[in-house]
Amino acid sequence: MKLARTSIRLADGRELIYFDEHEGVDRTDPDTRDLGVAVTSSQIRCDPLTQEWVIVASHRQGRTHLPPADQCPLCPSRDGRATEIPAPDYDVVVFENRFPSLTSDPGEVPDAGPFARQPGVGRCEVVCFTSDHNGALARLPVRRLRTVVEVWADRTLELGAMDGVEQVFPFENRGTEIGVTLHHPHGQIYAYPFVAPRTARQLDVARAHRDATGECRSCTIVAAETQGERLVARAPGWVAFVPFAARWPFEVHLFPTRHLPDLPALDDGERDGLASLLKDVLGRFDALFDQPLPYMLTCHQAPVRRDRDLAHAHLEAFSIRRSATKLKYLASSESGAGVFINDIAPEQAAEMLRSAIPNSG
Repeated sequence: MKLARTSIRLADGRELIYFDEHEGVDRTDPDTRDLGVAVTSSQIRCDPLTQEWVIVASHRQGRTHLPPADQCPLCPSRDGRATEIPAPDYDVVVFENRFPSLTSDPGEVPDAGPFARQPGVGRCEVVCFTSDHNGALARLPVRRLRTVVEVWADRTLELGAMDGVEQVFPFENRGTEIGVTLHHPHGQIYAYPFVAPRTARQLDVARAHRDATGECRSCTIVAAETQGERLVARAPGWVAFVPFAARWPFEVHLFPTRHLPDLPALDDGERDGLASLLKDVLGRFDALFDQPLPYMLTCHQAPVRRDRDLAHAHLEAFSIRRSATKLKYLASSESGAGVFINDIAPEQAAEMLRSAIPNSG
């Protein structure tokens, strides 16, 4: 799939990239806003008890929060109202976040004595999936989802080539219950200056399993779940299932059946399969209770510089909703001890998802 890619600069110098499904689209519309240079300050601090990094970005307190639809900054610009996207329409757009957690110029970080901290070097991007404010990833045509997969792969390569970046993490937060601050269908991509703790732990497990058996831990799981009672759906080159030890009431893992480190490694057929499977799984989420399901969609890829042979790329989609009227809250056991308690058996959740018929729209 070949996309037309056009990079421009917004009024404050941030990069915006149009990804068009057709050639020849005019992308010369300027950003007419009078924006000052964004002031950002970011640092990462290492927890001395766990050796895990925490990002501190206090400037984000002032970011835009749930504006009305007619003031949405992710809609296309129109006469009398300029937004983050200067064009009057678009397919998929990526731009540097105006309120980033990580930035290429985070400022100086003073010495912290016995504690470890560093400048929060990295990049945070916003990915707008559609110009339709009332749309949703699950309701987009498969072709547009295929475009989104292509964009994720493009950004993984480009961000991974930046100095200081160790892992590229695309994700989507959907629903006010999750904490989104903008309703417009969009996701984000974080380019971390470290390997995320969950990824590091998974790599440790994969290494121990390979040393003991010579096999990939994820490949053995995929083989077992493909025929099991927790299977939810399949697509060419992909399988989706509820994990054996699911933490969330409704949690689905999407794995390529071939051992691959990241999205750029997918061939065209596997990219087609991922687009189809995403529409299927997210459509089942919304069909569960006949209402939009709040969820998080995360893409787990190999680190940029290490353990790429160990990693098996995959996506995880999960929701905090446990019934039509109840949410799963992370209370003391989950948030304090890191021990999740799931109110729905994974096998029951898989059966409910298999029975949920996605809207064909």
